[in-house]
Amino acid sequence: MPRSTTSSADFSARLSFWLLSAFLVILWIAGGASRADVSGQAVVRFFAWIFLIVFVLFSARFDWRRVKPIAIFLGLAILLVFLQLVPLPPEVWTALPGRELLKGAAEVSDQPQPWRPLSISPSATANALGSLVVPALVLVLCAQLTRDQHRRIASILLGLIFAGSLLALLQFSGANFDNPLINYQDAAVSGNFANRNHFALFVAIGCLLAPLWGFRGVGATRWTAIIAFTLLPFFLLVALATGSRAGVLLTALAIVAGLFFNRDEVKRQLQALPRWAAGATVGLAIVLLVGAAALSFSLGRAVSIDRVFVSNAGEDLRAQALPSVIETLMRYFPAGSGFGAFDPAYRIGEVDALLQPRYFNHAHNDWLEVVLDGGVLSAVLLAAIIIWVGISAVRTWRRKVQNAGLALPGAFAVVLIMLASVPDYPARTPMIMALLVIAAAWLHLGSGSSSDAYPADRPRP
Repeated sequence: MPRSTTSSADFSARLSFWLLSAFLVILWIAGGASRADVSGQAVVRFFAWIFLIVFVLFSARFDWRRVKPIAIFLGLAILLVFLQLVPLPPEVWTALPGRELLKGAAEVSDQPQPWRPLSISPSATANALGSLVVPALVLVLCAQLTRDQHRRIASILLGLIFAGSLLALLQFSGANFDNPLINYQDAAVSGNFANRNHFALFVAIGCLLAPLWGFRGVGATRWTAIIAFTLLPFFLLVALATGSRAGVLLTALAIVAGLFFNRDEVKRQLQALPRWAAGATVGLAIVLLVGAAALSFSLGRAVSIDRVFVSNAGEDLRAQALPSVIETLMRYFPAGSGFGAFDPAYRIGEVDALLQPRYFNHAHNDWLEVVLDGGVLSAVLLAAIIIWVGISAVRTWRRKVQNAGLALPGAFAVVLIMLASVPDYPARTPMIMALLVIAAAWLHLGSGSSSDAYPADRPRP
């Protein structure tokens, strides 16, 4: 490779690393909410566009082939949302399912039907389109990073998750903290997120990254391994304090997966110790994990466990609303109601028995809501993504490739986000959007048969 080309690639990698690092900090501060009307959305999107412009002006060309399948999926998603904003002829729009009530507005005023976009709430769909600048920027930056820099990004993410956990502990202790960029729920232990379920997922991903950092990270030592072991029960305690039942389950799965993916390094560290010390270390780790949960429960601090016993499906508004959500989905299928348009679509046919002061702004099952929003096309896109994730993960596992250190945790992080989307909508927050793209990039870049997917590890920030 010519020297000038090499120098340009090195600069592009360094610039991308620092831009992505800074953007993750911005997301930690302002990217923990999903509502369109919170101030954090404007802050996040402003910096996303600024960083994207900086990259275009000062970096080498974007080699999208390094992240080709992810770029294709994201491009199709952007195109799908954009097409929902294109005005349609009246004869086409009125033939779409679920438009009867809206069609009647022109009829009762004795006016001709206007050209209207597919979305029943164009402003909400425009907001959804605007939100996709976040994953687009993260994907562009991830494609330029070396393997070493991706590991450093994993360490930065772990640090941000730890910082969010400390903030959650302050909230749990009763400290009054109000981030004006995020719509906090009263008395919720949600760290730097507006929703405790989304924060619990954030913590669960930390349980995947802690062993990776402690045993395989840049500059990993025996001390980092000890710290990683200590972080696991700490994150479990934080998850228990959030009150998120799904979050505790995901955290437990992440702890098991994180240790399993790094089992060779864990075994090597233990073999380097005297037999009695290795046994004591394993025993202490088990005692810390089990003891943390038991102590939290016995002291009445395990809010997540308490909610299992005080709640049931009949009292849960999400469970009660599920039939109405499915009915709404079928009303607009196969065209969809428009991305971001769940609120008006649901309220049009909302059951009187479920009317209450509480605001039911999402389906609390993002798989259903995405299909409701985007119709059959979004369902096909989701199916293609699931198939790609499964094939990439299996290929990584079977080939035992050199880069699997990031690929397998990336694959499991994607799975955690998918599972968390069954009872909630975490991927609608900018922070989880970014994490999803980073995890998918780790999976793709580490799933090949060689290390060619990564650029050379020359630059060091």
